[in-house]
Amino acid sequence: MIVGAILTQNTAWTNVEKAIARFDGNLTPEQILNLSMEEIQEIIRPAGYFRQKSQYLKAVAEWFMSYDCDIDLIKIRPLPEIRAELLQVQGIGNETADSILLYAFDFPTFVVDAYTMRFFKRFPIDAGKTYMEVKNFCENELPQDAVIYNHFHALIVHNGKEHCKKKMDCTGCPLEAVCQKVSS
Repeated sequence: MIVGAILTQNTAWTNVEKAIARFDGNLTPEQILNLSMEEIQEIIRPAGYFRQKSQYLKAVAEWFMSYDCDIDLIKIRPLPEIRAELLQVQGIGNETADSILLYAFDFPTFVVDAYTMRFFKRFPIDAGKTYMEVKNFCENELPQDAVIYNHFHALIVHNGKEHCKKKMDCTGCPLEAVCQKVSS
């Protein structure tokens, strides 16, 4: 999950899957730290931006190793502290940090991505314009629960891939009646 969150930056998940497969089942923090930058770059090439992302993978592997790769040690930390710590790791911004926290560690933190921003821009919900405004809106309006955040985000992504694309395809969209159909 952590590697996927890094590799999916500015690329499609299908390319991330190709890159992950090239680790041949040996995808551990130790392996990432033992490989040279050039070896990592060759492995993750399908995910694009491989020079930058290789540095990010090394940095996040070091961070995870600082916890002895023990998820329980991370999960006992307060969410704001662990989030702030992750944001200090090279290559990790808000979306990547929240993805790691929600999907890898089950912290109740809402992930805002391009689909989420498009969703709230087109529907009559004033959730804000920035990442943190939309995140805070969702976290204030929904129960603080990782499962709910995960499912809600998944529904937004599904709708974004099926209907609420950059070029809208409203046919059959279950939300068409309430959509403001604002072009993005």
